[in-house]
Amino acid sequence: MGCGQMGTGIAIVAARRHAEAKVFAFDKFPASLERSSKFVSDWAAKEMKKGRMTETDVSSLEKRITFGSLDDSTALASVPSLDFVIEAVSEELEVKRNVFNILQEAGLPEQSVLATNTSSISITKLAAHVKHPERVIGMHFMNPVPVMPLVEVIRGLRTDNETLAKTLSLCTAMKKEHATSEDRPGFVSNRVLMPYINEAIFCLQDGVATAEDIDRTLRLGTNVPMGPLTLADFIGLDTCLSIMRVLHRDLGDSKYRPAPLLVNYVEAGLLGKKTKRGFYMY
Repeated sequence: MGCGQMGTGIAIVAARRHAEAKVFAFDKFPASLERSSKFVSDWAAKEMKKGRMTETDVSSLEKRITFGSLDDSTALASVPSLDFVIEAVSEELEVKRNVFNILQEAGLPEQSVLATNTSSISITKLAAHVKHPERVIGMHFMNPVPVMPLVEVIRGLRTDNETLAKTLSLCTAMKKEHATSEDRPGFVSNRVLMPYINEAIFCLQDGVATAEDIDRTLRLGTNVPMGPLTLADFIGLDTCLSIMRVLHRDLGDSKYRPAPLLVNYVEAGLLGKKTKRGFYMY
C-alpha cells in the first residue's frame, strides 16, 4: 500500500526474491502508480544490462506485480485474498490509519498480517484503531530497498507470536536479514541515526565546517559509505525533520531538538535529492 520510493522497492523485492509471491501494489494517486510501474521496468532493464537478470526474469517480475488504485473498487476486490499487507504511505498517523480502514472495509481477512513500514510512529498507536491489533507489526525496510539487506521488525504491545513468526518468515523469503526492536520512539535505527544527522546539521549551521568537509570527515574518518548531510538529502529532509520531532516529543529530551537550519530548509521546500536541492544541488 503506497507506491512511492519505499513501496515500489518493497514490491520489487517481494516479486523478485520470494519464489511464490504475487504482489498487488496500490496507491491513491494515478501519477504515483505510473511512476512506480515505470521505475520497476527501468530497474529491471538496468539489472538485465548488468547481467543480474535474464529477459525471462524481467518478464516474470513485471507479470507478478499488479498495480491498482485505492479508489478503484475493482482493484480492491483482491484485498480479501491478501495474506500479508505492507503499508508504505506517507509518515503521518492519520494517513496510515485511513489506509488501514480502507483495507478493513474492503474485506482484509482477520488472519492477514498488517505491517507498517513506519520509521518512527508507534506500532501500538497505529494498531489501536484496528479490529485485530494482534495482527499489526512494524516492518521498517531500509532505503534503497532492493540494495539494503536489513528489515527492522517492531512488535507492538498487542502483536502476537504468530504475527511475529509470519513476519520473520517473510523477511527470510525476501532474502532479507532481520533485527527486532521494542516499540519505542525511533526504534533502534532512527534513534541512533537521526541525532547523528541532526548534529551534523548543527555543525553546518554553527559554521564549524562546510557541508563537504563535514561529510568528508565522517565518511573517511568512520568508514561510512556517505556523509550525514548527503544521507539526509537522500532520505529527504522532511522525513528527517518528522522523525526528529517524534523523538523530541515522545522522549522529551532536548538533545532531540531539530536543528533550526533543518526546519528552515524544509519550510523552503529544499527537501534533498527528490527536489533537486537540499544541502547539495542535484
